[in-house]
Amino acid sequence: MMLLLAGCSDRPSPINPAAPVAEEQFKLILLSIGIMLIVCTVVFVLFFIVLVRFREKPGEVKIPKQVEGNHKLEITWTVIPILLLLILAVPTVALTFALDENHSDVEGTLNVQVVAHQFWWEFNYHDLGVYTAQELVVPENTRVQFTLDSADVIHSFWVPGIGGKMDTNPGITNHMYLDMPAVQPDPDKNIYVGKCAEYCGEGHALMDFKVKVVTQDEFNAWVDSMRQPVQVSEAAQRGEELFAANCISCHAINGEQPSPSGPNLKGYANRDLVGGFRPNETQWVKEWIRSPKDVKPGATMPAFNLSEEELDALVQYLFELR
Repeated sequence: MMLLLAGCSDRPSPINPAAPVAEEQFKLILLSIGIMLIVCTVVFVLFFIVLVRFREKPGEVKIPKQVEGNHKLEITWTVIPILLLLILAVPTVALTFALDENHSDVEGTLNVQVVAHQFWWEFNYHDLGVYTAQELVVPENTRVQFTLDSADVIHSFWVPGIGGKMDTNPGITNHMYLDMPAVQPDPDKNIYVGKCAEYCGEGHALMDFKVKVVTQDEFNAWVDSMRQPVQVSEAAQRGEELFAANCISCHAINGEQPSPSGPNLKGYANRDLVGGFRPNETQWVKEWIRSPKDVKPGATMPAFNLSEEELDALVQYLFELR
């Protein structure tokens, strides 16, 4: 039943690849499954032949001919596994080394530093002077070179439908690249879910992020908007004051500088989720500010004891960060 249900989703995944790297990895999956099916088929055929042919029959005691030291058989069952391992190993090693190449200096490559935190993701476009969190925006048909770091414990960066995965280790920088797919007519199909694939603590299961694939023009417009200073209405000034008093020590709202310790909130109102987990709606934003650990177990953000009026003002300000 679980195997049948696993095939019911059309979401991009390792067995439903949406990008070149994932497609190459899927070919390796098919190759290994094919080899295993051949081996299993031979083993089970021989098993059932022996089971039927040499089964004990009533009133008959028949011991099959004992064969020892048959060089042909020994060579056969030694050479065939070696050949099968070579068929599997050669393309696997070749693709592993190919995917490990660093394309950071190649023209047309987009360089992004990924910093994993408990339990959120930071994305830094150093070449463009843009810093953001939780949502990775990339242009279509572009090679993205990732530099992977961790701010605390071991995490693992994985976008199942596009390719991956690679660990982010504290004190060790890893590198990987992914080729982004083309933009699809259906907007929902241009958003890919990324996950942490290494158990990293209480909030591991909820440590998701999104990859948004856009056209080159849309990406350029997004970069320009991230460089623009924050502007809010007069009605949101009270919330701006509260943010400066309570939040600015951890969260940057300028897309051209990294945050001190929490996610960069530039463009926060355009995000789909709060805490990378709940819908970005007034109710959940208030709950998140009041008690982050109740919304997302393991969250390191402290709780704030604000009045309902103060929460309304702060939420209004956050929803103007577009």
